Amino acid sequence: MSDRTKLDLIARIQDALRGESLDGWLFCSFRGSDPIAANVLGLDRSQIATRRWSYYVPADGEPQKIVHAIETRVLDALPGRKRVYLPWQELHREMQDAMSGASRVAMQYSPLNAIPYISRVDAGTVELVRSFGIDVVSSADLVQRFEAVWSRDQLDTHLYAARNLREIVDEAFREVGRRVRKGIAADEFGIQEFIWDQYGRRGLISSDRPIVAVNAHSADPHYMPDREHTAPIGEGDFLLIDIWARKPDAGAVYGDITWTGFLGEAVPERHEKIFQIVRAGRDAAIALVRNAHSEGRTLHGWEVDDAARQSITAAGYGKQFIHRTGHSIHEEDHGNGANIDNLETRDDRTLLEGTCFSIEPGVYLAGDFGVRSEVDVYLGENGPVVTGTPIQERVVPILR
Repeated sequence: MSDRTKLDLIARIQDALRGESLDGWLFCSFRGSDPIAANVLGLDRSQIATRRWSYYVPADGEPQKIVHAIETRVLDALPGRKRVYLPWQELHREMQDAMSGASRVAMQYSPLNAIPYISRVDAGTVELVRSFGIDVVSSADLVQRFEAVWSRDQLDTHLYAARNLREIVDEAFREVGRRVRKGIAADEFGIQEFIWDQYGRRGLISSDRPIVAVNAHSADPHYMPDREHTAPIGEGDFLLIDIWARKPDAGAVYGDITWTGFLGEAVPERHEKIFQIVRAGRDAAIALVRNAHSEGRTLHGWEVDDAARQSITAAGYGKQFIHRTGHSIHEEDHGNGANIDNLETRDDRTLLEGTCFSIEPGVYLAGDFGVRSEVDVYLGENGPVVTGTPIQERVVPILR
């Protein structure tokens, strides 16, 4: 990050602080405890940082760098005045003096740990800042703005990933069908290996291997086969594939989709019924996002979760929908933007233009099978865009 870019970043942060009526944003880290700070500020994570440091960006004025005497250069890449401390008493004095006159300061803190993704500052540091007479508020929406909003180049990397993932699903279903028809042994791990090879052929990487789950395994949302734990796939089986990947380029972001199929010429009614219930929940969530944009209405993550969950609950399967509706997508598959959640947390963050999230409701019938249908939604300037199309409308009959 060039000096000009860093100054531009600070100016944008200060504009955002003034817009939120905040006096400043305090970043604090100890041994890498706050990766959000490193991401937002563009810090080099490879440099040694074994002591506490803080970086305070006021709404107006010069940023303040508070660093330990044996690591005075740890924040040299950032603009601002350097304050060096040695004993802990000096750390407290320098922090208080740096924020002199402030009354409301944002930190990576979430009241009652409602949004764990944001809770990166320890309770003691929050107590310390409050002892200065400062009201600590959550930086949740600031983090979104400066970490989760995509550039045009990032959107392009997502569209590439989404398009290729969509093609890989079709390739995987065809490969399963080919093996079953020809009597070639097929199992979850083997198809997982096939998908992993497809990633490499298409210039994609992933933090984790894809989920390939057959029959009762599909009722476990985070089931993952491996070489020692894998089930055969054959005619009459139900199959779920969940894949996520990105380009290896710096700044590239993920795509993430889930599809289901049946190893037969026709899909049994019981599988199709559950799929259509899940699909209705998925589409209710997408419709809410689209309607809110057309009405110019602010939308929060928890509201979209409610739309999907209410639909599935009305169909009689609310208790079998055992996870949030979706998650933020960024350079990590699970990013630091707003999640689509009013189950595991109440995510009251605003869904911001330029961010992306999954919508992936599911119904899981333990011991039998489970259905999840996952799409990605990017909030563009002209409205929400569902990527990786066409999206699934029916269970795929793989042996048709």
